[in-house]
Amino acid sequence: MTATTATPAAAPPRRRLRGGAVLAALAIALVVLALVSACVGQVPTAPMEVIGSVLHRIGLDLGPMPAHPSGEVTLWQVRFPRVALAIVVGAGLACAGALLQGVFANPLAEPGVIGVSAGAAVGASAVIVTGGAFVAGPSVAAAAFVAGLITTALVYLLARSEGRTEVVTLVLTGIAINAFAGGLIAYFTFAASPAARDQIVFWQLGSLNGATWSSVAIVAPMAAVGIAVTMAMATKLDLLALGESAAAHLGVNVERVRQLAVVVVALLVASSVAFTGIILFVGLVVPHLMRMIVGPGHRLLIPASALGGAILLLAADLGARTLVPNADLPLGMLTSLVGGPFFFWLLRRTRRQQGGWA
Repeated sequence: MTATTATPAAAPPRRRLRGGAVLAALAIALVVLALVSACVGQVPTAPMEVIGSVLHRIGLDLGPMPAHPSGEVTLWQVRFPRVALAIVVGAGLACAGALLQGVFANPLAEPGVIGVSAGAAVGASAVIVTGGAFVAGPSVAAAAFVAGLITTALVYLLARSEGRTEVVTLVLTGIAINAFAGGLIAYFTFAASPAARDQIVFWQLGSLNGATWSSVAIVAPMAAVGIAVTMAMATKLDLLALGESAAAHLGVNVERVRQLAVVVVALLVASSVAFTGIILFVGLVVPHLMRMIVGPGHRLLIPASALGGAILLLAADLGARTLVPNADLPLGMLTSLVGGPFFFWLLRRTRRQQGGWA
């Protein structure tokens, strides 16, 4: 009898310990991958030189400095901004996916369903066509960000009926808006000059090639706020998993949670794709994979997804820079080529374990 009553009390600490170990492993993997990514490039840099350069910047004269004459400039003006942007964008996209899946109570939901990425692409394409092929990057990013937010607001308003928003209606509205946005993008691509057309296509493929500290300074605060708000919603997301009626009986304002979730997802995704272009599958695959590892509890799932998204995008960017010599492959292409088959494997694995969808 004593052993039976002690078991439930002992289980939560074990789960917390396992979750903490997973988060620690992900954090260590992210640091190691960031160090490797900072070392790789046309200007050779050793890991200890990267560490020495960072320590020197914070006032500690420990470790060797980059031996190459351009090593220091390359690290701080090219590689570190790219590494930092990959981390914040990957974390933001994965967190947005985890939040949307929690609100929809469906592990197959992903941020693109509410139209933010398609809207951002329309805004970027419009500015590129009207401003010429050599329009400034900040103008494209600003247009993509604003258009992404407007599109998300439009999807939400069109899906709202009688003071509430049905999940199915929101998804179907998002599909319709995505299709319409795709038509607009096709028109802009057709009407653009050859140089502008190339820029539209390249932007939609996704890349971190234009990463700067100014872009990191814009995306990082939005990602931090979005992840913090999502963490504050973790308990309500867990209750939503029980069903809308059960959550409402337990004191959750379901409609308000959905409104806040749509706003947070729009900010996270719009700010990310504005500077990187469209990057697919991060917000879909990473939360699903993390749910298999740490379980459905959002207090662990959200930070695990953020770390996993940062790792995935940093690894994809490393591959984009190194798979083909002297070339920078489109980042969205790599995440799609890897993420598509991997997610199909996840679906097959889940169906075998559960015998179908719940």
